[in-house]
Amino acid sequence: MTTIELIGVVGGLAETWRAPGLLLLDGHEDTMPLDVVEDGEAANCEVGLLLGLTGRTLRDGLGVPLPALDTDSLCLLGQRDADWRRRFNVGSLADLGVWSRDLTSMRADPGGAARDAARHLRERTNGWWLHVDVDVLDPTVVPAQGLPDYPDEPDGLDLGQLAVAMTAAVAEGGCLGLSMAIYDPDQDPAGDDAAHLVELVGTTVRALA
Repeated sequence: MTTIELIGVVGGLAETWRAPGLLLLDGHEDTMPLDVVEDGEAANCEVGLLLGLTGRTLRDGLGVPLPALDTDSLCLLGQRDADWRRRFNVGSLADLGVWSRDLTSMRADPGGAARDAARHLRERTNGWWLHVDVDVLDPTVVPAQGLPDYPDEPDGLDLGQLAVAMTAAVAEGGCLGLSMAIYDPDQDPAGDDAAHLVELVGTTVRALA
């Protein structure tokens, strides 16, 4: 699954499920305006599209009604892209009132931060979706994240911290499902990263069940 497919997931939920929310564990806020994103990657813009912050000039629809989220139905955890956003004069969603705990503020207690996020969504939505972008992890822990030959953001969560955050969130209730992006098997010839990610998903599903 690529991150841009999150538009289909959340857009589909918005059509079929009253007032869904989104808990996003991601190294980036993904709100780059379409006209300034440097690499042309729509995956760097999808949260902005879901909130209606960008994409107003799209000539062709994406197959789902946008915007599909409001600022009170989104929680962000683990982002560390402030320097990159600053290069393009793109502010933080926290300035718009979005519930947010960046990497620095959540690292000491990832479980507590995730529980707080889930409670926020449980109180304000009719169920929420958990989405994990693998680049929330330190690239030295899971190298097969992102695009080959594209510079990784340094730092990030370790596998234990991410497992604690994911399981704590779903244990609070209200989770409708989960998805994970972006893993590149070509960068993982031995399959070690795949095994770690499958274990993360399995642990979270067991906590959800």
